[in-house]
Amino acid sequence: MKAIVSGAFQERNVQIRTQLEHLAEPAFRQFTEKLLPGTENILGVRLPLLRKMAKELAKGDWKMYLCSASDSSYEEIMLQGMTLGYARGDLQEKREFLERFIPKIDNWSVCDSICSTIKLARNQPEEMWEFLQPYLNSSEEFHIRFALVQLLDYYVNAAYLSMVLEAAQKVKQDDYYVNMAQAWLLSICYREFPKETLPVLEKNSLKDFTHNKAIQKITESLKVPGEEKERVKRLRR
Repeated sequence: MKAIVSGAFQERNVQIRTQLEHLAEPAFRQFTEKLLPGTENILGVRLPLLRKMAKELAKGDWKMYLCSASDSSYEEIMLQGMTLGYARGDLQEKREFLERFIPKIDNWSVCDSICSTIKLARNQPEEMWEFLQPYLNSSEEFHIRFALVQLLDYYVNAAYLSMVLEAAQKVKQDDYYVNMAQAWLLSICYREFPKETLPVLEKNSLKDFTHNKAIQKITESLKVPGEEKERVKRLRR
């Protein structure tokens, strides 16, 4: 029986791979490869098509799919994270699968796309906050980025702002994609809560690179008034 079940999932993985290859565009693959240097096995499938596939997978036995899914391409990994996000269930039901998935993240695109899809923090903010703490304290680049992007997606609000600002400064890593996520997070905090975030920009222990990137993102935002941008520009190091 086990062999039959295993064979069925193997066949489904082949079907998924075949579908992805059919949807792939060589030109889009080349475009994506330029955006994700170092990421291998990119087929070239656009994100809306992956989301459509993931929604269908989420309607079925998503747990069995995730237990047997193939990691052989960028798109297949993305598909797993999207399916996990679209599937019904709370953090308790998804926790094991989320813990298995996060180590598969090895680029900013998978990280950020999946963070926007996994919305558990909306209904379980306290539980998800606790879940994210070990990842904020990790030494793995994309573990940390996953946690930081979750914060900027779901926790920049009055209830969590002080903790988010503390978390953004607490992370001490030299990894590029961590530093960029810290800067992005601070820029969102300033956009939404300029008065509360300004003291952090005036005095912090962040790397100059991260600090200046946060200011750059603030000044590039269309939602920040011009006079505030001028004030922030003066804080560049």
